[in-house]
Amino acid sequence: MIKNIRPRYPISRDFTWDEMLNSATANKHGIDNVPDEKTEEAIVGLVKRLLQPLRLAYGQPIRISSGYRCPQLNKLVGGVASSQHVKGEAADCVVNDNASKLLGVLLAHELPFDQAILYKKQNFLHLSIRNIGTNRRMVLIK
Repeated sequence: MIKNIRPRYPISRDFTWDEMLNSATANKHGIDNVPDEKTEEAIVGLVKRLLQPLRLAYGQPIRISSGYRCPQLNKLVGGVASSQHVKGEAADCVVNDNASKLLGVLLAHELPFDQAILYKKQNFLHLSIRNIGTNRRMVLIK
């Protein structure tokens, strides 16, 4: 389990366990936001199959504002019960410029993804990839 490794331990060149698991809300409410082994594997898949290749294609830092959420945390932040964040298959991504550019890079490089939801007002991109099953390549703009 992840409890025994350092939070800054890298999953890939540009992403760490800390950014995929850290939550100010979880910390504030004393929630242990630690995934089980199956979910850890899904997080590694999300990073290695989607986030890291996207980071390399984009050429600039991508900050994770919300990665894995345990069910208790997901409920507290108003997430739906079926959220891919709970499965370790989703992350909300923030960049220094417009998040729509990140979406453009994702599509131009034909990277695998299940959902890409661009939140224009909040300027972030929700990305997910299925650990098992077919990815829908669904793009939504809100």
